[in-house]
Amino acid sequence: MVGIVLAVRGPARQLWLSSPLLLLLLLFLLLLLLLCRGASAQYSSNMCNWKGSGLTHEAHKKDVEQVYLRCSEGSIEWMYPIGALIINLQPNIVSLSNKHLTVCIKPFKNSMGANIYLEKTGELKLLVRDGDHNPRKVYCFNFDQGALFVEATLKQDISRKITGFQYELTNKREVSDLYTASVVRGSIQNVTNEPEQQESIIDIHVSKLYRQKNKVFQLVESSESWQGQIKTLLECGVKPGNGDFLFTGRIHFGEARLSCAPRFKDFLRMYKDAENKGLNPCEIGTV
Repeated sequence: MVGIVLAVRGPARQLWLSSPLLLLLLLFLLLLLLLCRGASAQYSSNMCNWKGSGLTHEAHKKDVEQVYLRCSEGSIEWMYPIGALIINLQPNIVSLSNKHLTVCIKPFKNSMGANIYLEKTGELKLLVRDGDHNPRKVYCFNFDQGALFVEATLKQDISRKITGFQYELTNKREVSDLYTASVVRGSIQNVTNEPEQQESIIDIHVSKLYRQKNKVFQLVESSESWQGQIKTLLECGVKPGNGDFLFTGRIHFGEARLSCAPRFKDFLRMYKDAENKGLNPCEIGTV
């Protein structure tokens, strides 16, 4: 190994240490290095989420960038959208068929700057128009209907824009199966209808907790009972009343959504009938 050592002595050394011009030069080089590194890192991604900036496409405004994600849920965040993105989603489990998969996306509250399409074999179908700002609206489609094509809208406004949304991949068979859902037995204490959102919020008093995810139902120490809230469509016409129900559902974009709620006595009848025929996909305690 060969090394080179430069020794600076005398007046030259004093000039090197004290010259403000050299210090400014060093600071300039350091700043330039940081800027170059920032320009080459305009996006970040993992298997579930992607975050990027259209500023990397400014010289090629018609560029289409491919994004590949392999996850059951995640998010896309595209700052200063320019050009277009093709979002290729894949489930994170091996499946023989994707025909039972449903894709749902929920745009961010202030998402703007791009239209979102479904793209298949070169044909585009508008899914979300730029400027649609309903914070609770969810858009769903079958997995085999195509990939997501996100195209920036041509506007002269250069203010900061972010196009973004959450996504979820759901197996339609799994949603209806008890062994994959949150399951509780309980009664309806109160129902709050929200006509603007076309939703109903159901307050549930739990008498038996079979399974839950994300701690939707909490133990109330004062009453030593489990309570929680779930949401469902307004059109279901849910009303408070007597009797126990079997509530099944899943977490959908961070909220507990009701899938099914038969009266418990009706569920017992169907459960025992399926058990006698050997058709039950799972066993749960019915006491």
